[in-house]
Order: sequence, then C-alpha cells, then structure tokens
Amino acid sequence: MREASFVERNKEKWTLIENNLSINMQVDPDELASNYIELTNDLAYAQTFYPESKVKAYLNELAVTVHQKIYKDQKASNNKFKSFITEEIPQAIWSIRRPLLYSFLIFVLASVIGFVSSVYDMDFIRLILGDYYVDSTIESIKAGDPAAVYGKGSNFGSAIWITINNVRVAFMAFAAGLFFSVGTGYVLFSNGIMLGAFHHMFFQYGVMGKAMSAIWIHGTIEISVIIVAGGCGLAIGNSILFPKSFTRLTSFVRTAKIAMKVLVSTIPFFIIAGTLEGFVTRYYNVSIWLCLLIIVLSLLAILYFYVINPYRLAKRFQWK
Repeated sequence: MREASFVERNKEKWTLIENNLSINMQVDPDELASNYIELTNDLAYAQTFYPESKVKAYLNELAVTVHQKIYKDQKASNNKFKSFITEEIPQAIWSIRRPLLYSFLIFVLASVIGFVSSVYDMDFIRLILGDYYVDSTIESIKAGDPAAVYGKGSNFGSAIWITINNVRVAFMAFAAGLFFSVGTGYVLFSNGIMLGAFHHMFFQYGVMGKAMSAIWIHGTIEISVIIVAGGCGLAIGNSILFPKSFTRLTSFVRTAKIAMKVLVSTIPFFIIAGTLEGFVTRYYNVSIWLCLLIIVLSLLAILYFYVINPYRLAKRFQWK
C-alpha cells in the first residue's frame, strides 16, 4: 500500500484519538486500550513499510501519549479509590443482595427462637449465655444498672478488644461460607439465638427498655454488619453449590472477589461500633434521648450504605 493511501485510510481515526487526548477528555478505559492496540498495529506497519517517513514518528508519539494516559495518570489512582467506595462497593452489595436478605432473615428467625425458647425454659438462658454471665447480669439488674457490664475496663482497651472480637466473628461468618453455606448459617443462627435469649433476660426482669437503650447504642451497627458478613459467607457458599453456567471454581472466584469488597466495607463500621461500646455505652444513663439519637443515626447509616444507596445506583445504572 502506498503511504498516501495508508494515511488517507487511517487519518480520521488518528485525528479523533489525538483530539480526545488534547482536550483532556475522560475517555473510557476500554476505548483507550482499544485505541492503543490499533495505534501500535499501525505503528508496526509504518515501521515495516515506511521506516523513514514522518507518519512513523507521528504514530510513535501518539502511541506513547496513549500509553501514558493508560498507565501513568496519577489522578487515576486517586479516582480509583473514590470509585471503589462510591461505585464498586455499592455494586458488589447489589450483586449479593439476596444472600444479604437471607442472612438477615436467618438471624431474625434465630433471635425469635432464642427469645421464645427462654420464655418456656428458664434454664435455656443459662445454657446459651453461661451461669457466670447470667448471675452477674442479674446482680447488675437488681443494683439498678442492667448494662453495668459495659462499664468495666478502660475505655480505650475495651474499644480495641471489642472491635477485634467483632471483626473476628464477622470473618468467621464469612470464612464459614466455604462449608457450602452451612457454616455461615450456623454462625448466624447461634449468634441470633444468643441475642434472643439475652433480650429475654432483661424482659423477664422488666428492664428491657433501659437495657436496650444502652445495648443498641453499639449493637445497631455491630449486629447489622455481622449480618452483612454472614450474607457474604452465604454468597460464597451458594456460588459453590449453584455455579450456574460457570465451573464451580470460576463461580467461587468471581463471587469471592465481590464478597470481599462488601466484607472490607464492614471494617470501618466495626471500628465505630467498638468505639461506641468502649467510650459511649457505659454512659447510657446520662440521657435517654442521646441514646435514641445515636441508635437512630446508626440505623440510618446502615440502611443508607447497604440498602438505599445500592438500590438508588442500581436503578440509575441499571445493574442486574
């Protein structure tokens, strides 16, 4: 092919690429990659047939510019973190919305069973929570401070220990999904049973309202993100049991990447819950209205991050 014909055939494409770069447009990464491949192919052709021509130098310079745009744009790394928080995590949450719902239902059902079982069998609470914890809590109730257990230890030490323990429970619920969802179901069910029995103990002594104003200061976030972690575990287990059109390994890897994004999002919430439990819950007697405000704000934050925002973005971008 004559050089003039080569230029005439491709100049419109090259001009479009150059214009996109020169006016600093936010070009789609896939389009950039496609442009780069086409430019390198054209450059290779020009190097072979027109080694001394100006078109070879032009294509070389343009290819280098596109390469830098793809790999060396510093702003891209900053935008990537922002995109991870504002787009990738909500999309991951939306992708596993059904396992998250199943996790919530399992936990609520287990809590109801734990509460009702305690109504009909007083020894059930001791079986679940242990004699020492039940006896010490009853003593605190009789002393007029049903949530006294949260006032023990130093603020900072308690916050650190609680956060670590909560993260441990969440990762257990997540990792147990490897056992075909049964492991995660067990973690959710056992913790739900415990919570239900725990609530009945305060209900039995007529101090449930006062106790809950303390416990749910941190419990609103703590329980919610344990349920979220359980949903991640169920998603992994289901990907192995029901791989659809993928191989089991491919299905597992794809879902694990998605679930890990959601699990990572729970860590800041666990830190907040641990901080509230270590520094705020012990002062629940100061103001019932402050307790209720913290509980409501915590619930709204969880609902927005894990329900409202993913739903809003799914409708906007038509996620499946």
